[in-house]
Amino acid sequence: MKTVSIREAQDRFDELAQDVERGETVTVTRDGKPVFDLVPREGAAQKKGGIDWEAGQAYLRSKGIVRTKGFISDDFDDPLPEDFLLRPLP
Repeated sequence: MKTVSIREAQDRFDELAQDVERGETVTVTRDGKPVFDLVPREGAAQKKGGIDWEAGQAYLRSKGIVRTKGFISDDFDDPLPEDFLLRPLP
């Protein structure tokens, strides 16, 4: 935990904000007495961006949706028959 005066906090706000983003708590003081704390938001320091797959699965389960792994045929990547490729599109 870091402690800074209000004047120092004003001068170094960007640096202190980066410290808070990394999960550190900063106490701001006036005349040596704590006035307020800069604290990270819950979960802000843990993850940034991306997909929260666990939250998605929890949501599906809460709605009664059971997902199973998809099925891919053994011949999925085999070449297509020649007559299929020559047939005109509908």
